[in-house]
Amino acid sequence: MKIAIIKYNAGNIQSVLYALERIGEKALVTDDPNQIRQADKVIFPGVGEAGTAMKYLSERGLDQVIKSLSQPVLGICLGLQLMCRYSEENNTSCLGIFDEEVKKFPVQSNGARGHSFKIPQIGWNNIYDLQSDLFHQIEGGSYCYFVHGYYASTGVHTIAKTDYIIPYSSALRKDNFFGVQFHPEKSAAVGENIIRNFISIH
Repeated sequence: MKIAIIKYNAGNIQSVLYALERIGEKALVTDDPNQIRQADKVIFPGVGEAGTAMKYLSERGLDQVIKSLSQPVLGICLGLQLMCRYSEENNTSCLGIFDEEVKKFPVQSNGARGHSFKIPQIGWNNIYDLQSDLFHQIEGGSYCYFVHGYYASTGVHTIAKTDYIIPYSSALRKDNFFGVQFHPEKSAAVGENIIRNFISIH
């Protein structure tokens, strides 16, 4: 099993490597198009800002490489957002794999029951309406770890939802492309099982 992690200027790669090691898998961190294309599975992680990340990808031709992949691809956090059509973050045109838009959470100082929502969302939240092999044996309502100030709207590619101020897509899928807004590598046993499920997908 060859697993490639796409190397670009958006961190959290080390924690993904550790998560793979915990389930007995190794991965190659690379920005080489040939090595990415030859991998059995590709992980597209990310923490950072959409405009800068897209500029980096396009300057190296990695935007076209990612869109051309036919093996299973998993985008994580910013990776999911970059796989969408457009992000409000710095008015960024993204990869367009998913037709959803990425928007900034609306400021809401006083939510339900007097609860104040902080932006970005940082911490544990639950996922529901799970609709993919990615969530095999994962129960609806399971908790995952999130860190984000922007969200993907719900649409035809939504395979999991989360509520924070509003309902949004916590996971997307189109064909061989998957994206999760949460960090499975930081989501304890639930996240570990989601990574295992992704590795198992053909």
